[in-house]
Amino acid sequence: MTNKEIYKDICEQRLDDVPLFQQYWWMEAVCAGKQWDVALATEGDKVTGAMPYHYVHRLGLTVVLQPQLTQFSGPVYFKDALVCRDKESRQLYNSVDTMSESHSLDFEKRVASELIAQMETIKPSAVLIHTSPRITNWLPFYWKGYAQTTRYTYRIPDISDAGAVFAAFDKEKRQRKIIKTERQTTVRFDMSPSDFAAFHRRYWESKGEKDLLSEDFIERVCTAAMQRSQGVIASLHGNDGTLLSARFVAYDKNVAYSLLSANDMKCHRSGHSETLMWALIKHLSGKCRAFDFEGSMDEGIEFFYRSFGAIQTPFFEIRKYRNILVELLFKSINK
Repeated sequence: MTNKEIYKDICEQRLDDVPLFQQYWWMEAVCAGKQWDVALATEGDKVTGAMPYHYVHRLGLTVVLQPQLTQFSGPVYFKDALVCRDKESRQLYNSVDTMSESHSLDFEKRVASELIAQMETIKPSAVLIHTSPRITNWLPFYWKGYAQTTRYTYRIPDISDAGAVFAAFDKEKRQRKIIKTERQTTVRFDMSPSDFAAFHRRYWESKGEKDLLSEDFIERVCTAAMQRSQGVIASLHGNDGTLLSARFVAYDKNVAYSLLSANDMKCHRSGHSETLMWALIKHLSGKCRAFDFEGSMDEGIEFFYRSFGAIQTPFFEIRKYRNILVELLFKSINK
């Protein structure tokens, strides 16, 4: 079996252990017609870690990049594989919870080193990936010559109590606007992926800009998520039925991610985005634990997300260039 075939089986068996963006089905959806693979680390007959990665060929260079619409990739650790093995050899711990800090870091170093070595067999000239907020130790990458920048997203860590979530919203900037807008609008959850993709394109055209995501791509990803009951499109309509705003959210049992939004700019008013976001949080309460606003480093957008009572959540941007010329070339073609 290939690594991807093995990984597909792992993801099907461990749906709750592999984050949404690193699931086999997600990588297939966002990388359709493109190249991706997965590095696997093993000890004995146990898979101890995995790292799916997307790569492209540009100007004669092989470059590892984040797939479109994918917040993070990086390593996934299966520490229970080590626990099971070491239980047989009668180590002092018998669960991940009782694993010592030293053993845990040793494990991450071994597994990450193997994953990095496998990924580098394609001889990338440049690597730029984001790791999950779950990953708090990037030293194995540092020791292999990588650099990192800390980036931030914003999350409401627990949406199980929708009333408590709403109470944490900024009263003036969010609560009052939502209450007012709810009287004038209706939220629906029956918009099709194709209609959403077309609305998303029209939104960018109305701003005089080109949508960086194709309609086919948006429709494919939305469809893949919704068919697995891991995606939802919410649309906001005026009392006359006019489509005002729409938003796509993908989720697993742990986190919901607000990924795409679009507005009718002729009718857009303050309060539309807030009301749709609130409707989605209520809809997803009980389906997943946290809500991720897919935070931005933009100052204005950061403030908007924070006003929902969201918590600043760090994650790593990890990068490596073969030499300074590759770095300059890479940055110039990615402006």
